[in-house]
Amino acid sequence: MKPDLNKPDLVSPDLMKPDLMKPVLGIETSCDETGVALLRWEPDAPGRGLLAHTLYSQIKLHADYGGVVPELASRDHVRKLVPLIRQALAEAGLTVQDLGGVAYTAGPGLVGALLVGASAGRALAWALGVPAIGVHHMEGHLLAPLLEDDPPEPPFVALLVSGGHSMLVEVKAIGQYTILGDTLDDAAGEAFDKTAKMMGLPYPGGPMLAKLAEDGRAGAFRFSRPMTDRPGLDFSFSGLKTQVLLAWQQSDKSDQTRADIARAFEEAIVDTLIIKCRRALQASGAQRLVIAGGVGANRRLRSELATAGAKDGFKVYFPRLDFCTDNGAMIALAGAIRLASGQHQDDSVQVYPRWDLQSLPAA
Repeated sequence: MKPDLNKPDLVSPDLMKPDLMKPVLGIETSCDETGVALLRWEPDAPGRGLLAHTLYSQIKLHADYGGVVPELASRDHVRKLVPLIRQALAEAGLTVQDLGGVAYTAGPGLVGALLVGASAGRALAWALGVPAIGVHHMEGHLLAPLLEDDPPEPPFVALLVSGGHSMLVEVKAIGQYTILGDTLDDAAGEAFDKTAKMMGLPYPGGPMLAKLAEDGRAGAFRFSRPMTDRPGLDFSFSGLKTQVLLAWQQSDKSDQTRADIARAFEEAIVDTLIIKCRRALQASGAQRLVIAGGVGANRRLRSELATAGAKDGFKVYFPRLDFCTDNGAMIALAGAIRLASGQHQDDSVQVYPRWDLQSLPAA
């Protein structure tokens, strides 16, 4: 079921108007990170309004299992969320009575994890008599670069690239999104993690594989750039993962070979993403490119995209490294924008493990 924020019972500016002078509490609990932030809405410079942000990662909790265990993730959010809210309020020198609204991730994500943040956020808003809004997780990522000193202005193309998504989005305005290309199977971040696991790297493997690639030799291995030999902007990395598996199985499995394969794999992913970004910019006519999501922290991707932008004449916008991964600041920002436009939701607790980004209304 997809939410329809245009329904009268969900969007009603006359029922509860937020006090824009008061900060919005942002809560992120979509997967394995508990994020909380406080942001006072500053239309001209959103990043200036960020008052505090705290984050707890569950990496150690899930490491023994080699991946996220949904039930354990949900229970840990329950344990950590309230202390993190208290910590953020203390850092900002505020109390809950100072809040003007609450924003929480309503989807997509793990249903149990989403329900923790949505229940807490909705209950707190009800108790305080302030409006609340459920935020689309990927819209939060998409808007994260607005927290920086040089925020992008629409229109632009956004590459949302993470463990669960590899998506190219044309952004004409906030809330006006057209998906140009999407993940057909493994997303880029998922391919990083699975490839690292195949080569015996501990969880979470993606960042470790990227670090290992720094010691790899250029040209020792070469893998294909998936789906770049045909028109279109969709992504598929499952075949690349199979190529790496075969190369690893047939290798001597030395430390140097492991690094060489890691470099060749990373180069294939980065080259593929850049080729698709160039195509998307050409198709849309945009001159601005936003990169967001966990893979946006990858050093090779950031460096190569900056080079491509300088060559082709487009400008690239990245969020700071802290805001590439899941965080409460991006949820507070996305929520503040929608609350400021008069949108909010009723008292029911609703989450959406699957949620079409294109179904969102304009803000």
